[in-house]
Formats: sequence, C-alpha cells, structure tokens
Amino acid sequence: MRADYADEPGVDVCRDVRSVDPSIKALMLTSYQDDEALFASIMAGASGYVLKQVKSGDLLNAIRAVGAGDSLLDPSVTTAVLDRLRKGKQLLGDEKLARLSPQEERILEQIAGGKTNKEIGDDLSLAEKTVKNYVSSILSKLEVARRAEAAAYLARHTTTPGSVG
Repeated sequence: MRADYADEPGVDVCRDVRSVDPSIKALMLTSYQDDEALFASIMAGASGYVLKQVKSGDLLNAIRAVGAGDSLLDPSVTTAVLDRLRKGKQLLGDEKLARLSPQEERILEQIAGGKTNKEIGDDLSLAEKTVKNYVSSILSKLEVARRAEAAAYLARHTTTPGSVG
C-alpha cells in the first residue's frame, strides 16, 4: 500500500486500504451525488457514504455509526440505491456484471447490439474517446479482452440477452 494518496480518488484509496486490512471501516465524504459514484464506493468496500453538505453533528453521528460497524447512506442517495435494486440489477446473480456502473451497462448493451464506439457515442451524447475509455473499463471489469467476448458474456449471464438489468 502506498503512503501518499493526496491526489488519488477516494474510491481507489478505500479499495487499496481495505485490501490490506478488510476490518478497516471507510466512510466516504463526497460531493458526488450520482449513483455511479455511490456504487463505486460500495464496491470498493466503503461502509458509509455521506455528502459534503452534511451538518457537522450528522457527520459525527455517521463516523460513530460506521466505526461501530453499521452501514450508512446519505438519505439523499438512498433513492438511487433502491431504484437500482428494484430495477433488477443482478447484484447477487453475477459478480462481474454487478461491477458495472449504469453508464457502463448502457454501453455494454449497445456493444451487444453490435454498435461501434462512434454509434454509441452518438446515441449517448459522448465523445468517441470517452466511449473507448468506458469500453476499456468494461472489458477490465468483465475480465475479457475483446468487445465480442463482453457481448457474449452478457448473453451468457443475463436472462434477456443484450440487457444487463
């Protein structure tokens, strides 16, 4: 484990620290309210997730709760968690698919539909380079080397081929 994390994303720090000692409890204090950041934190092993605009008394209570072994989500982000679970994401069904963010899921579905990076970028209003970066991340998370393997993985591990949820 590195000694200096000053310029690293909190999710990476959380993952690295917990890989050395899983008993460490991590509370993410962040300005990111989107569900991608929330789920990345959860998958990195964070026990709590609160937004920076939290009141000092509530932050202290959150620190105490996580330190005592409880899990805690900022009330403003719990809706995203519940919606994602209700959507039927296979958190227990397939560990690798569960690693994907919602945007990565959308891109994987389009890959499975045979679209190019340019077509995906046009559909999702993303630069082609951004799509390429997402595709690299998807391949890594699914532990495959090629787009075709990712599409095949999706088809093998979902009840509706071409659909993550």
